[in-house]
Amino acid sequence: MSGRKVGGAADVCVVGLGPTGRALAHRAMRAGLRVVAVDPRPDRLFPPTFSCWVDELPDWLPPGVIASRIEAPVVWTKSAHRIDRPYAVLSKRGLHETLALDDATVISGRARIVQAHRVELADGTEVRAATVFDTRGMPSPAKRRTASAHGIFVDEDIAAPMVKAGEGLLLDWRPENGAGPGAPPSFLYSVPLGDGTVIFEETSLGLRGGMPQHELRRRTLNRLAAHGIRLRGDEPSEAAHYPLDTPPPETGLGQVIPYGSRGGMMHPITGYCVADSLALVDTAVDAVQRGTDPVEALWPWQARLVYWMRMRGVYGLGRLTEAQAIAMFDAFFTGSPRQQRALLSAHDDYAALGGGLFMTVARTWPFRWRYDLVGWTNRNRWVGWDYGRPEPRPEPDFPGTHESETSTAP
Repeated sequence: MSGRKVGGAADVCVVGLGPTGRALAHRAMRAGLRVVAVDPRPDRLFPPTFSCWVDELPDWLPPGVIASRIEAPVVWTKSAHRIDRPYAVLSKRGLHETLALDDATVISGRARIVQAHRVELADGTEVRAATVFDTRGMPSPAKRRTASAHGIFVDEDIAAPMVKAGEGLLLDWRPENGAGPGAPPSFLYSVPLGDGTVIFEETSLGLRGGMPQHELRRRTLNRLAAHGIRLRGDEPSEAAHYPLDTPPPETGLGQVIPYGSRGGMMHPITGYCVADSLALVDTAVDAVQRGTDPVEALWPWQARLVYWMRMRGVYGLGRLTEAQAIAMFDAFFTGSPRQQRALLSAHDDYAALGGGLFMTVARTWPFRWRYDLVGWTNRNRWVGWDYGRPEPRPEPDFPGTHESETSTAP
């Protein structure tokens, strides 16, 4: 144990340097605050793929953080809906380099104790700061409402029959994943990443405990096969499995400030977190500079009401059949652009969100399906569903190839 003490005069300590924590440390540093940042691997590029709507990004981020831009992504329900709102995949390297920490004290280590003004690392190092932000990822969701996804990275030329450069599928509900109408539903997410590859990611949202990776992979491969796409066998993949129901923290000065996915910013319906976290960083930093409660600044009653309404949505989504989910999303994407934004990204537009949710339920047909959507029936429809055992993966077509897999954290 080192027993050393760091940052006795620090204004801010940030624990965790994913994109959320790194942005918080970077903007606090740029604001003139004395910053200490802690992470087991502070120089590592962010493993997961991060995407967002372009208009969600704060003005202080340069264009170089965007790796791939899609002007009008598509949602497939009963038919194709083209969304006239630019969408972006973020550049991991571009974002990492933009969020430089040159004037911060960066410590490589794992936090063992995180308190309001003190952080103790596994090696005994003690960090002191006036304000401590906890931006680490979340633990395993167990049986909580969960986002689960399995993504396969495919070369652009091979992916072209489904997704070409400049195109993107945000929600593809076409019945091509081989699950059948009587199984828990999932959809495909597929976008070009700007590095010559396209990610095909079968995704499940809202199920208690989520959907296992072997089932999601099987469904992804079925979709690709339906479009005549045959993989080599050495394509990398990524996995995602995290809870969607972490609530906003309680207000009050003199406490650890959870931020990002730990601080209620994980969107309960979409599973997105990074864009909202980036957009609200300056709000948190400004509160620290003024000596007020960052949680209160980040979570006014309007934002808490939005979170509550979105949670009603994820409860509904997690009990629908495939046909019901298609009908529900088909109804939602006939709403106004403001209503769509209120659900998909706006932090505190409670009025538009309430109207959008009401109209979505009202337009979902047949009428009896609305009972499932609002929770009057089939609340536990998919609990305990048996997905079977994983099947052995076939060997790659080419000798000497391998499959890499990264674990996605919010």
